[in-house]
Amino acid sequence: MQQSLTNPTTLPTYRTEPWDLLVQPGPVMATAIHAGHTIRDSLRRWLKLDDQGRLREEDPLTDFFLPAGDTIFRANRSRFEFDLNRPAAKAVTVDPADTWGLQIWDQDLPQEEMDASLELHRRFYALMSERVEAMIAEYGQILVLDIHSYNHRRNGAEAPADPQAESPDIDLGATTLDKTIYGGLLEEFAQGLRSRPVGGKSPDVRVNVRWEDGGNFPEWLHATYGDAACVITLEYKKIFMDEWGRTADILALQDLREGFLAGVANARRWLAQSAGAK
Repeated sequence: MQQSLTNPTTLPTYRTEPWDLLVQPGPVMATAIHAGHTIRDSLRRWLKLDDQGRLREEDPLTDFFLPAGDTIFRANRSRFEFDLNRPAAKAVTVDPADTWGLQIWDQDLPQEEMDASLELHRRFYALMSERVEAMIAEYGQILVLDIHSYNHRRNGAEAPADPQAESPDIDLGATTLDKTIYGGLLEEFAQGLRSRPVGGKSPDVRVNVRWEDGGNFPEWLHATYGDAACVITLEYKKIFMDEWGRTADILALQDLREGFLAGVANARRWLAQSAGAK
């Protein structure tokens, strides 16, 4: 008998830490704050959206790119338990208007459960403050790469994909980035991403195409640390997976990771040259 994925209470239970953080020397932080999928056990009975529907709105496999960073952070829990890229007031919500019309949670989700999620949200920002301040103190200028993905077949698995003109393979969110300071780094990084073919062709990499900002995390970093932290949000179009299913194209992922590694290597050289010029 197959297990139903429409009833969250039937899903297997296991303990997952809210996140993993690895700290190593170096000026590059890489984060995948929407990579997680698990939900803590006490919340499962309040879920209204099925497992596949949740997965579609998360950013699976974005953690595949993290080893290129020095400090690396992966959120293990679903963005719907606590959304680290939203301000606290919107990080946990029962209002479908906040979640693309999807009813994620029962309207009667207890306040104590919401408070527990918000405490994890608070802890994340405290942790990031501590780590970013330590990196800036040591290196002066740092690079934060916040890795996400986006759907391009919203009308269904068999429906036409979104037009390429509106949907680059990699959209670089650089709305907080001062190009008079970091424009060279941004261009070098983008060139690295383009330098490795994906499925035999150069990926379409553009800047600030789909979103007005990168979300609360990069906005908070810029507001708090200014130009000491160069923040780039990467939005990978889900050309590496079936956004309506549970399969991935591992060769496309490897191609994209090769480009990411090349981009990070270029950015490291830029940061080293910038530090040497001071």
